[in-house]
Amino acid sequence: MYSDKKEIIALLEEIALLLELEDANPFRIRAYHNAARALEGNMDDLEQLIKSESLTDIPGIGKGIAGLIMEYAEKGTVKDHRDLLKKTPPGLLEMVKIPGLGPKRVKMIYRRLDVKSVGELEYACKENRLVDLEGFGEKLQQKILGGIAFIKKHSEYHLISVALDDARLIYEEMCKWPEVKRASLAGSLRRHKEVIRDVDIVVGSDKPLAVMNRFTRIKLAAEVVQHGETKSQIRLPSGIRVDLRVVSDKEFPYALHHFTGSKEHNTAMRTRAKKMGMKMNEYGLFKGTRLIPCRDEEEIFKKLGLVYIPPEMREDMGEIQAAEKGAVPELVKLEDIRGVFHTHSVYSDGANTVEQMAREAQKIGYEYIGLSDHSQSARYAGGMLPADVKKQHLEIDALNKKTKNFKIFKGVESDILPDGSLDYPVKVLESFDFIIGSVHSNFNLTKEAMTRRIVRAIQNKRTTMIGHLTGRLLLARDGYLLDVPEVIRAAAGEGVVIELNANPHRLDLDWRYGQEARKAGLKVSINPDAHRLDGLLDVRFGVGIARKAWFQREDVVNAKSLKEMEKFLAICRE
Repeated sequence: MYSDKKEIIALLEEIALLLELEDANPFRIRAYHNAARALEGNMDDLEQLIKSESLTDIPGIGKGIAGLIMEYAEKGTVKDHRDLLKKTPPGLLEMVKIPGLGPKRVKMIYRRLDVKSVGELEYACKENRLVDLEGFGEKLQQKILGGIAFIKKHSEYHLISVALDDARLIYEEMCKWPEVKRASLAGSLRRHKEVIRDVDIVVGSDKPLAVMNRFTRIKLAAEVVQHGETKSQIRLPSGIRVDLRVVSDKEFPYALHHFTGSKEHNTAMRTRAKKMGMKMNEYGLFKGTRLIPCRDEEEIFKKLGLVYIPPEMREDMGEIQAAEKGAVPELVKLEDIRGVFHTHSVYSDGANTVEQMAREAQKIGYEYIGLSDHSQSARYAGGMLPADVKKQHLEIDALNKKTKNFKIFKGVESDILPDGSLDYPVKVLESFDFIIGSVHSNFNLTKEAMTRRIVRAIQNKRTTMIGHLTGRLLLARDGYLLDVPEVIRAAAGEGVVIELNANPHRLDLDWRYGQEARKAGLKVSINPDAHRLDGLLDVRFGVGIARKAWFQREDVVNAKSLKEMEKFLAICRE
């Protein structure tokens, strides 16, 4: 019996999309969307639910969809899904992913222009064929062309969350192999880049061929791309390619450093070695032809007159100069995080109740959670009306009375309106413990106008922090135009926190602004933007980005204890 939850959720969403493309009954379409959301928010063991035929116990999953899930678990395929795929040109599913398009527009393009692939769509745009279609025009046509270019540019990349989960499965299996003496993830994944092209693994072994034979036969591989004695490559079902390099145990530290990168960091390190009369490459650190023995990476740095540089910092952005002075910061760690903000519940577009979110945060070991459902202008996300706010606050008060050594803070993710104001009257705003101001609309403002909009929100004394600063969605949408340094200076000056949104689709604040932020004295909060229970675990991705940004524990406000956080929020409200 096969019961991968993510695959089943994706299946339900794809069926809903296919139904929408063929103009099916809206209630039927909504049933599949609701079932996917219900399954996503349910924390029970899926395999057990299937075996006990208890799927219909989950609100939102009826008998028909439960039967479909069981069919997929048993056979790995579903007849209804296959039938829908047969009736739908496969290119339409790819077209729906283009920014600016959705099922309705894709249907119109297909029916009016007989365009049924992304390539045909690009050609049609360049021939100006979309301009005269009802509801399109020149501006949207250009936006679609831009969306196609964006998809082409990022087609080989993957979110770090997908790459890391896949890589760990392989890495953990490899560590059990008797031929493997040492192993480590390397490359951009070890440096915790926000998007990953491929996964690199380095192994130390005196039996390289045996390791390679095991690797190319690993069950997780969808395809063997290359099979050699010291280098092999496989492709996973997700599309990610995994490169394995096997070296001797003696060469392992040098190979690990080299294949961790970045290229720019490696070039700077080789230049430093040369100036010191040494040569450095993936096989070793040499004085003439003599290998300078190093047991690990730390010894390599030491031989070059440097303190150890954590992998996340290796981007040639001043880390070597800092290491030379012994000034590498002690970076924030996952265990430093004491609580989380920016979490959603069923009061807006979350999948779980306030109590469920709080209990899950307690299980993780947090001392507090900040609930911040959407504000009233976010109608698309079920934003809270003032009456909903009152109801939620009463529920939070009741839960806090029952709970010891843990607190639920009352917050809101308030839309920053086009003029920079927040989304409720003053009386409602004053009822919150904290307010996250976020932009969710009018993305097409000029850089100057968007900067003014966010700076004005920062200057509002009720704003505690700014959410997902640039509005970007990795591999899906570039951020809106914004003078980020100006916003950082404004926030630091006003004592407003800027969120480091840990959702792997966002990871925004961008790590490249980290050193500038630290110099300005900015404080950040590593927030999961969790819409369901397992979203709380996304904090780990945010911590990785915070480390790339050189942030230390003292730079991160949610590394404060509960008592410290209560004082901090009280000061923010003064």
